[in-house]
Order: sequence, then structure tokens, then C-alpha cells
Amino acid sequence: MSPHDGTDPERRAAAHGPVMRALMLAAALLCLALGIVGIFVPGLPTTVFILMAAWCASRGSPRLSAWLERHRLFGPMIRDWRTHRAVSRRVKWRASAVMALCAAVLFVAVRDWRIAGLGTAAMAAVAVWLWLRPEPA
Repeated sequence: MSPHDGTDPERRAAAHGPVMRALMLAAALLCLALGIVGIFVPGLPTTVFILMAAWCASRGSPRLSAWLERHRLFGPMIRDWRTHRAVSRRVKWRASAVMALCAAVLFVAVRDWRIAGLGTAAMAAVAVWLWLRPEPA
């Protein structure tokens, strides 16, 4: 049960028609795949894609939603977000370090400093938003 919408995943999924459930399941699987790839590819976020996968799965597949919440790596992150809208300090530090590394690579690899600056500004905005999120107890 999610404290933010008052319904469990099965009821949320049932509220959508079969086409919407299929689209949500497809989106959940795509986000999950991108999140897993993000574990290994610097610059590709993991947390955001896993949270998006959980949101889509809760509307498209109660079984996938339950699996994600029970997962040893993804489960705590999803539960912290659903319960408290919180992100752990460890995740914040890792995300910030990867964004800083990517910003440095941008300035080295991209010839136009304005493009590198724009990408870095976007990452800085995400980092500020991330650090303003509460941390789980």
C-alpha cells in the first residue's frame, strides 16, 4: 500500500484498461533495463530509472511491482521513496560523484563549452534537487 495514493498496486493496475496496463508494463521493463545498464555505464542514472520502473509497474503489473519492492538492491530505494520521498545519503554521494565525473568528461570531450556547460547545469540542477530530498531514518 502506498501512503501517497491510498491504493495497493493491484487496485491501481485494475483501474487502468488492458492497453494502458500493457503500456505501463512495457515502460516499467524499459526503465528497469535502463536502470540496470546504469549500474555499469557512468553517466546513466540508476535510481531515477528504478523509481520510474516501480511507478510504472505499480500501474501495469502488480507482480513486477511486488518483485521490485522485494529486490535486495532496488527494494530499499523504492520503499524509502514511496514511504518518505527520501533518498539515502549513499545514493546521493554516488549520484553526485558520477555527475561530477560526467561533467568533467563533457568539458574534455565536447569542443563547444556551451554544450558542456548546459549539460553540467542540468546535472547541477538534478544534484541540488537530489540533496534537498530527505534521507530515510
